[in-house]
Amino acid sequence: MDYVILGLLVVILIFVVISLFKNINESNITERLGRLEVNMMKEMGDFKNDLSRTMNEDFTKLNEQVEKRLLAVNEKVNERLDQNFEKTNKTFMNVIERLSKIDEAQKKIETLSTDIVSLQSILTDKKTRGIFGEVNLKHILSSVFGEKNDSIYCLQYTLSTGVIADCVLFAPEPLGTIAIDSKFPLEHYQMMVDKKLSQNVRDNYEKMFKQDMKKHIDAISSKYIIPGETADQAILFLPAEAIFAEVNAYHTDIIEYAYKKRVWITSPTTLISTLTVIEMIIKNMERDKYTSVIHEELNKLGLEFARYRERWDKLARSIQTVNKDVENVSITTDKISKKFDSINKVEVGLLESKDE
Repeated sequence: MDYVILGLLVVILIFVVISLFKNINESNITERLGRLEVNMMKEMGDFKNDLSRTMNEDFTKLNEQVEKRLLAVNEKVNERLDQNFEKTNKTFMNVIERLSKIDEAQKKIETLSTDIVSLQSILTDKKTRGIFGEVNLKHILSSVFGEKNDSIYCLQYTLSTGVIADCVLFAPEPLGTIAIDSKFPLEHYQMMVDKKLSQNVRDNYEKMFKQDMKKHIDAISSKYIIPGETADQAILFLPAEAIFAEVNAYHTDIIEYAYKKRVWITSPTTLISTLTVIEMIIKNMERDKYTSVIHEELNKLGLEFARYRERWDKLARSIQTVNKDVENVSITTDKISKKFDSINKVEVGLLESKDE
């Protein structure tokens, strides 16, 4: 019984000790937790202040960098805008200039259209077409040989038969006097190349065009090729390049017919080339005429130069002889001078001995 009571007392004592120890630990922990909370609040405040100050500084620096970047971007944008504005201004000025040129070209086209209409009205008449061809022929001749060069060509030249040629070219032999006549077969040519007409109608006009060309070839061959007066060939001048190209490209039978009749068909371009070749031939022949004269004069000049050389050689020998004589005289003069010097020295010596 005593042991039981003693055991209960021991248990109660242990319980009391544990309770006291628990109260003591709880109070210490509470105190420590309080201090820890205060320290943490203080550190949190300091950290918050430091974080706020650091964030303010970083934000200020970031703002400054952003402002600098914005200023640089603004300058670049302004520079690009200025460059683009300058390029746009130049482009705009070029466009205005092009538009003014287009406007001017449009005016010229309108003027040209008016001229073409007037030219078409002129070319519808045979007489005016003939005058047009003669004027064109005159301009070509004057551009190659010069105006009013009667020694080479003559306009509206009357042959011995009484026939008047549009032009006669006084070419050198073996070409001789060549007659040039202008022909302008237009009506049937225009109908022949008109695509609006049917093929049968165009074929009929093609036959008429060939007949016109052959009539002109026959007329030139019979009128302007006169034995003993003109060359055995003549020139048919077509003032239109299109007609000449049509004949050479698609109507070789006309070319062969003209060749048999000794008539050469030309256009403004080919006539200029032909006349230029004739001009070169004339210049070469004129140059050849004076070749013999120049050669003879050169021979005479060579003889005169030979005489001059012979006389100069004689004069040179005479000058050399005179030089030798002068040298000999100089040598003799030196010898005489030396003799006089020695004589003078001897006389002076003798006089001094006598005085002594």
